Amino acid sequence: MNTPAQDLLLNRELGLIEFNRRVLAQGEDETLPLLERLKFLCIVSSNLDEFFEVRVAWLKDNAQHNPGRILADGNTPGSTLERVTDAAHKLVAGQYALLTDVILPQLREEGIVFLRRREWTAAQQAWIQAFFFRELMPILTPIGLDPAHPFPKVLNKSLNFAVELEGRDAFGRASGIAIVQAPRILPRVIRLPAEVCDGNPNTFVFLSSILHAHVHELFLGMTVKGCYQFRVTRNSELTVEEEDLKNLRTALQGELRHRQFGQAVRLEIADTCPAHMEEFLLTQFNLQPQDVFRVNGPVNLVRLMQVPDLVERPDLKFPAFVPSLPLALQNKANLFDAVRQGDLLLHHPYQSFQPVIDLLNLAAIDPQVVAIKMTVYRTGTDSVLMDSLIAAARAGKQVTVVLELMARFDEEANIGWASRLEDAGAHVVYGVFGYKVHAKMLMVVRREDGLLRRYVHLGTGNYHPRTARLYTDLGLLTCNEDIASDVNDIFVQLTGLGRASKLKQLVQSPFSLHGTMMAAIAREAEHAKEGRPARIIAKMNALLEPQIIHALYRASQAGVKIQLIVRGVCALRPGVPGLSDNITVRSLVGRFLEHPRVFYFYNDRAEDLYIASADWMGRNFFRRIETCVPILDARIKRRIIKEALRLGLTDNVNAWEMQPDGSYRRKGGRGKAMCAQQALLAEYVRQG
Repeated sequence: MNTPAQDLLLNRELGLIEFNRRVLAQGEDETLPLLERLKFLCIVSSNLDEFFEVRVAWLKDNAQHNPGRILADGNTPGSTLERVTDAAHKLVAGQYALLTDVILPQLREEGIVFLRRREWTAAQQAWIQAFFFRELMPILTPIGLDPAHPFPKVLNKSLNFAVELEGRDAFGRASGIAIVQAPRILPRVIRLPAEVCDGNPNTFVFLSSILHAHVHELFLGMTVKGCYQFRVTRNSELTVEEEDLKNLRTALQGELRHRQFGQAVRLEIADTCPAHMEEFLLTQFNLQPQDVFRVNGPVNLVRLMQVPDLVERPDLKFPAFVPSLPLALQNKANLFDAVRQGDLLLHHPYQSFQPVIDLLNLAAIDPQVVAIKMTVYRTGTDSVLMDSLIAAARAGKQVTVVLELMARFDEEANIGWASRLEDAGAHVVYGVFGYKVHAKMLMVVRREDGLLRRYVHLGTGNYHPRTARLYTDLGLLTCNEDIASDVNDIFVQLTGLGRASKLKQLVQSPFSLHGTMMAAIAREAEHAKEGRPARIIAKMNALLEPQIIHALYRASQAGVKIQLIVRGVCALRPGVPGLSDNITVRSLVGRFLEHPRVFYFYNDRAEDLYIASADWMGRNFFRRIETCVPILDARIKRRIIKEALRLGLTDNVNAWEMQPDGSYRRKGGRGKAMCAQQALLAEYVRQG
């Protein structure tokens, strides 16, 4: 089939909007606990923040400076920006309609109340007024606009209020507008004491409501004609030029200071904001009318994510659970002994992340451990893993940490860890400039019977204990000599200088992963042409790399059965007659964020299986350092095929099927409901 080139690939940004539609659908799902539905609604806002900070900012920059550029789907940045903006407006409108018309009323029915100002009783008004003068007034700084006070620098994603004024102040100034910035240390949701709410402990008011009610206290002697909340989103991509680089950490710290004041890309305002005030704000931020998002509610729904943690209502949340441990670790007192007996697979969050924590804790205190090496991409500002590395370094172990300073939005936390690790005596390196270190590797070197043995953990997710309870990921614990040798060689690459060595088992970006995947896809196509069974199953977060997509199209045309589980954005068109008849794409969106990367090739019954840190995206193949490990243990291979692939392919609860035009339909189905995540919870965890 001769399909026009521009019709072979779908648009990345529109695919991201589609993904957030699927997330919002979780908030709409009345079968889910109510407070969890609120969380999904907040997740959409968090996702959209990053979408505008990165992807929309990129489109705007290219539309201005490279308007003739042709993107992968055949469109220009400008035309894409128009389509994306329109789709985003529709998504946000649906999001706020869900909040105001469904979620908040249903929460109220459950006794979880967000009071509007007109509902405040006299007792509540008195408490709120006292709260304002005690907690807010001392730290608020109103800025009246006049020649001596120009429009202030507004921080990225901060809550602000544009206040219209009438009259003259103490100095005779008659400025009609002031800006009030709400410091980020202030909570956006305030719980009222039960004694002023008829004993209800779950009565809240928004910070914006309190400021609206008392903003006049900041402008004594003047009349407040209006007060309108707004929030600006800015380009947050960091740029460090190699030719100007002497010290990456110092250069990055300088860039981080500028991130808060990058080019504005979106303006969120209250739907009550008058047209003239909207025009004024647009002018200040150099934005266009289409960049404005009018909302009926708080301009930052991400801050509502704290509400479920404030409310003690287990009946409105997912059931708590206790992750299990592999049987080998339940019966072995020593983790090293267990790994020597055979490879161990950890499937998070159904199985605990604790063995990874224990491995580092044990390594830090075990006198036989001589060295620890680890990559760090995202680990959070408070990490027991980093504490163990620091303790190991202080105990005299040789500790080497390859810490990725350019992990987007985690740069500041990672800079902090770099300083603490160095102060403890650890060797900290930042990888290779221009290539993000996204590989998830941990190696412990231990002296046993006079010889050095290497214990290795390779994972698909970050070394982050908190997200290990929210993301589904796979981790392999092994002391296989070939794998351990490969891991050591990669660490030598990252910390030293020299050519990449040929690895025995691991596949690595940017050197061999793309070629290995392309060859495996081509091999399945050849097998299909020869009349042999051929099959590919791949699970990942995103599929965007054009060469891989075209290889999959060719394999489909050769007769290969291809089943893709792509949680997020997918640029491949499935089910197009003559092009991708044999390809299906599904997305799983549920309680946990599906995060593992698993690649299966039938290979004439050999059933080659890999787990990886990399998605099938250009950045992962060519601009990042990634690891992909073959699963050699037959028992573990069968388990991954079942748990990560087959269950996902039979799910009819959380599954969405992708259509040739890039839209998605919820799978559903007759007969018994089958939810992959729930099945694994039932198999592995103890409900608590």
